[in-house]
Amino acid sequence: MIRTAIVGYGNLGRGAECAVVNSADMELYGVFTRRDPSTLKTLTGCPVYSMDHILDHKDNIDVLIICGGSATDLPVQTPALARHFNVIDSFDTHARIPEHFANVDAAAREGGKCAVISVGWDPGMFSLNRLYAEAVLPNGKDYTFWGKGVSQGHSDAIRRVEGVEDARQYTIPVDAALEAVRSGSCPELSARQKHLRECFVVAKEGADKARIENEIKTMPNYFADYDTTVHFITKEELMRDHAGIPHGGFVIRTGKTGLNGENSHVIEYSLKLDSNPEFTSSVLCAYARAAARLNSEGAVGCKTVLDIAPAYLSPCSGEELRKRLV
Repeated sequence: MIRTAIVGYGNLGRGAECAVVNSADMELYGVFTRRDPSTLKTLTGCPVYSMDHILDHKDNIDVLIICGGSATDLPVQTPALARHFNVIDSFDTHARIPEHFANVDAAAREGGKCAVISVGWDPGMFSLNRLYAEAVLPNGKDYTFWGKGVSQGHSDAIRRVEGVEDARQYTIPVDAALEAVRSGSCPELSARQKHLRECFVVAKEGADKARIENEIKTMPNYFADYDTTVHFITKEELMRDHAGIPHGGFVIRTGKTGLNGENSHVIEYSLKLDSNPEFTSSVLCAYARAAARLNSEGAVGCKTVLDIAPAYLSPCSGEELRKRLV
C-alpha cells in the first residue's frame, strides 16, 4: 500500500481524498492543514494534522499530494516539502513552469526525493496529447482550447486580490477560432482571439470595485492578454448560479503527410468534466502512485508528466496492461 497524505483541504484536497480512498493500492494517511485541525471535518473522517508538525510524520508517508494554489502557495510549499517527501502538485502558471521546475528539482535532489509538478489536465493530460500529436505529425500545428468552464487557478488568483470575498472565472473558447482550426486551415491565432475570460466577483463591503476590476484585467499570466469581463454579484448569486466547477477543453493538431503534403489529418483530444477539482485530483493521485514507485527504484529530482512512462500510473502489472491495452 502506498501511504498518501494531502496538504491543503479546499476543493482540490477534498477531490484528492476521494481519489485516494477509491484507489485499492493507496492508503490515506491524513490531511495536513494551516488551519486549526480541530475545526476541519473531512469527508471520510481521516486524521487531520497541523502543517506546523508535518516533518514529524515524514517516515510514515510515501507521497504527499499538495493541493495549494499556484499563485502563492505552490511556489513556496512544493520546494520546501520536496526536501523531505515525494510530492505531487498541480502548478498551472504555464509561463513559470521552468522556474518552478528548477526550484523543485534542486530541493528534491537535495533530499533524495522524487517530485512531479504541473499535474492535472492542463498542464498534464493535455501536455501529453500535445507531445504525442506533435511527434506523430511533425509537419503541422497544434492548438489548445479550454472551456467553457471554471478555472480553479484563475478563480484563486482573483480571490487573492485585495477586497475580493469570493470569485469564479470562466474560460470560454471563441467559436469562430475553434471552427477555423477544425477546418484544417492552420490559422494563426493570438491568445485573445482564442478565448474570452468572464469573471463573477463578490466584493467585500466598501471595497473599491473599479480598482478590483482594473487589477484583475491587468494581471500578468492570467488576464492581461485576454478580453476579460468582470461582473460584480452578491454572495447569494454566486452560490445560486455558480456553485458547480465544470470544465473541459480540446487539444487539436492539424498536419500533413506524404512527400508533398498531399494528405491532411486532424488529431483531437477532448475532455468534458462535471467537476474540475475532482478530475484534477484523480490525475494527481495517479501520478502520486508513479512518484512513490519511481523513488522506490532510486529516482530523484523533479519530473513532469512528459518524463514518466504511462505504466507507472496504473496499479496493474505490466503483464496485465500488455494483455488488456496493447
